[in-house]
Amino acid sequence: MTSALLVIDFINDIVHPKGKITRCAERIIKNKVITHANQVIGHARKKSWPIIFVKVGFHTGYLECPKHSPLFGLAPAHEALLLNSWGTEFHEDLDIKPMDMKMIKHRVSCFYATPLETILRAQTINTLLLIGVATNMTIEHTARDAHDRDYAVIVIQDACETASKEAHEAALENLGRIAQVIDTKALIHE
Repeated sequence: MTSALLVIDFINDIVHPKGKITRCAERIIKNKVITHANQVIGHARKKSWPIIFVKVGFHTGYLECPKHSPLFGLAPAHEALLLNSWGTEFHEDLDIKPMDMKMIKHRVSCFYATPLETILRAQTINTLLLIGVATNMTIEHTARDAHDRDYAVIVIQDACETASKEAHEAALENLGRIAQVIDTKALIHE
């Protein structure tokens, strides 16, 4: 197994209480999601797995932003998800190092219009581990894309979060059909 870790959308606008899209920020704090994410990141470093930190964002003028999208359409009006702003910086508590790869996406899935698959194929990766927000959006969509591209997928359930317990659990149930769903402790003690 050649693995890589995707750390997805742990940016201030989404996970910080002062961000502009904070529907899951309270649950992230309450459930220690960034703490669990850092444990997974530390484990990946020990295993020498590639770690790719992915963030959603749009350039000034929001040219990549689909205006008709119920998900992204209001971003320009709120100046949310604006690249090169505090809102799209990774959360200060996240264990990110200068040598870690960072990638920008403009849609829900980490695969859509990004260099992700080229990077994974060049590194002969066959297994993707996913952590981040939101479980029912980016995690689920990226997992589905990865599955259909023949990657084995592992979702670390306590290092993911969304706006409600019900949505998180429903997403994990869906993901169980296409991915292995485990918690941080199970991963670290594998």
